[in-house]
Amino acid sequence: MRSTIHPDYRPVVFRDRSADVAILTRSTRTSEQTVLWEDGREYPVIDVEVSSASHPFYTGRATVLDTAGRVERFRRRYARTEDLR
Repeated sequence: MRSTIHPDYRPVVFRDRSADVAILTRSTRTSEQTVLWEDGREYPVIDVEVSSASHPFYTGRATVLDTAGRVERFRRRYARTEDLR
């Protein structure tokens, strides 16, 4: 791997402010803001709007659509009748 063409891959904190959750991972993204992590070191922090801690699908707050009514409406509309054969 040539060192001059690849971006730096470093530890970064991704923080979801709406759920008050932060995840330390590695990324090529960088930020001017830093945060003091649990290990006593400072890492660049990137604020995200949605993460698995705040997304409705993962938290169980997702609304379920009534698909049964849609399927029945489709079948009624496009059902074959016996007199068309």
